Amino acid sequence: MAEKKKVLVVDDEPRILRFVTAGLTLDGYTVLSTASGAEALRLVKSEKPDIIILDAVMAPMSGFDILDKLRTFSKVPVILCTARSFMAEEASKRGADGYLSKPFIPEELVKKIEEVLEAAISKKTAT
Repeated sequence: MAEKKKVLVVDDEPRILRFVTAGLTLDGYTVLSTASGAEALRLVKSEKPDIIILDAVMAPMSGFDILDKLRTFSKVPVILCTARSFMAEEASKRGADGYLSKPFIPEELVKKIEEVLEAAISKKTAT
């Protein structure tokens, strides 16, 4: 993918948020990050990210809650991340475009971002 995109990272664990943000920034992405579901929804509207990396297990608003609200106004691609692999099917049912098990290495995340963005582009050109 020639042009790096704008990524919104949403995770309530500060270490993970810093790790993912730093890795994606070093890889050339423009990165927005937040630990708040409400803030994430505001950022989608104001900053229009190309893709969202979303932690499934957060409080007080879970990643699934965020995804449900997001799908009422946006089709931005979402990769749901969690250590609980049984959530993958639920993520897909609720509108996630991809799933990544924690822990993951930066290369896995970048590969998944590129796959999901390619699929989103293909879907747009097919319609």
